Amino acid sequence: MKLVPLGDRVVLKQLEAEETTKSGIVLPGQSKEKPQQAEVIAVGPGGMVDGKEIKMEVKAGDQVIYSKYAGTEVKLEEQEYIIVKQSDILAVVQ
Repeated sequence: MKLVPLGDRVVLKQLEAEETTKSGIVLPGQSKEKPQQAEVIAVGPGGMVDGKEIKMEVKAGDQVIYSKYAGTEVKLEEQEYIIVKQSDILAVVQ
């Protein structure tokens, strides 16, 4: 089974949070914040959305940073994904 986003939606797979800080401090599970960095898994076709022409700027495989409270979390075949609008993606990491 695979997720195929519609319109200006993008499917992201969240990158794993680091267990330790750069200085070597181990973070317990509760205090870790989910990273806002993810890998693009699938991209919708864009096109006309709410009367505006939307051109998709990201592609599968890109690493991106997205808004903290954006999107809808979905679990499919034991994998967790986040579906966001392209406008919720803030930057592409290069």
